[in-house]
Amino acid sequence: MKIYGLIGNPLGHSFSQKYFTAKFERENIKDCEYQNFEIKNLQKEINSLKNNPLISGLNVTIPYKNDVISFLDEASEVCKEINACNCIKVVDKKWFGFNTDVIGFKSTFIPHLQLQHTKALILGTGGSSKAVAYVLKNIGIDFLSVSRKGDGSAGIINYESLSKELMDEFTIVINTTPLGMFPNVGAHPQIPYQYITYKHYFFDLIYNPARTAFLSKAAAMGAIVENGERMLAIQAEESWKIWS
Repeated sequence: MKIYGLIGNPLGHSFSQKYFTAKFERENIKDCEYQNFEIKNLQKEINSLKNNPLISGLNVTIPYKNDVISFLDEASEVCKEINACNCIKVVDKKWFGFNTDVIGFKSTFIPHLQLQHTKALILGTGGSSKAVAYVLKNIGIDFLSVSRKGDGSAGIINYESLSKELMDEFTIVINTTPLGMFPNVGAHPQIPYQYITYKHYFFDLIYNPARTAFLSKAAAMGAIVENGERMLAIQAEESWKIWS
């Protein structure tokens, strides 16, 4: 028996276990199962997974995409560059790290781009934001990162800095935070939604619920909106390619 799974905290929002269980049944894969590993303290609990001989691969989600790097034996060049890992392959007890968020986001994001979409705001500075920034950089879209506190030395602005002028200039807004994720579906990033127009493109990495408050508010103002459901499916399939 080979065990694959997802590590993170919390995991109540995740569709990964359901996705892979259905995949194994559909493709008549008998010797594999997918489990959720809700870890509250990575430092204390990671060894139980590293010492489990049945673990063959893992996905990594909030909040451990950065922290898990230090537990890898080897990491892909993308992982090293962005310091974020969301896929681990286990071979002979060694952990090899990859990042499938990059291809998942890129494949989902690009089809909706229009001529006016030349600058982006990335909401959040966690592991997922690193994959988003990597993609934007590689396709030539300028971006600013936004966080609650901001960090001028790192080029990160705070939410209070989002003026009408900035919203007019940055017509792409990408949410990489967990705000609005099930079960806290009423939450949303504190941006000035009144300045959104049909020229904007809002992307939310969250897929549960399918239409977050963030996307609902943007859609009500005429913006193009996209959630993270297709991104999840793509990165999941990329994970399976790596594992198998």
